[in-house]
Amino acid sequence: MALNKVDLCGMNTSKLPLLNNEEKNQLFQKIEAGDTHARELLIEGNLRLVLSVIQRFANSAENADDLFQIGCIGLMKAIDNFDRSLNVKFSTYAVPMIIGECRRYLRDNNSIRVSRSLRDIAYKAIYAKEQFLKTHDREPSVEEIANEIGMDKEAVVMALDAIASPLSLYEPVYQEGGDNLYLMDQVRDKKSTEEAWVEDLSLKEAMHRLSEREYNIIKLRFFEGKTQTEVADEIAISQAQVSRLEKGALRNMRRYLSES
Repeated sequence: MALNKVDLCGMNTSKLPLLNNEEKNQLFQKIEAGDTHARELLIEGNLRLVLSVIQRFANSAENADDLFQIGCIGLMKAIDNFDRSLNVKFSTYAVPMIIGECRRYLRDNNSIRVSRSLRDIAYKAIYAKEQFLKTHDREPSVEEIANEIGMDKEAVVMALDAIASPLSLYEPVYQEGGDNLYLMDQVRDKKSTEEAWVEDLSLKEAMHRLSEREYNIIKLRFFEGKTQTEVADEIAISQAQVSRLEKGALRNMRRYLSES
């Protein structure tokens, strides 16, 4: 799915307007007064937000234009249901709505067959979750969702798992300073042990050629099997920095091993 192209759905995405918070608030005030043109301006002014959200689904096989249009539906629902009295940024409210709309579309177009009963339970659970979030301003637990729709929580979990789209380990989950963090960076490695690594003396020598910080990151990541988030918490830097240092350390080690 090529999201870096200039034209998407027949429009030049580089010329899309970008609204500041004051302009958004003014448009919401006009919308509440019944101004339909203000709604169109607010939709147009948030299309960049839709573009940024659908990049999360870059590894899916869906056409970018189709996902963009589905994302726009989520944006319109967010605009129509946004409550300014909650004192929450519109983007904070809109992003989950857009993501949810895209995920529903991908589930409905999933080639894996799911029974009608499971699908019905899942849709009820998703609707209950959205209503709970709107009312309580927080994510509900599985038990709260189950109570809301009158089902066992095991049935809710099974139904939601059945319609969930498979995720690629290389799906970007966060971006900071131009560095993409992928799902695989969040996975704990329980198979890699220090005993397995130190069997190769040249690899051990390559380790000792790293800086102290790089050495600690590689040790924590691959000797102790910790996630990048856990490593970041332990050495008090951001996960993006851990990712950048880890990649640099591995690159230096590969260079040393190829030359030795």
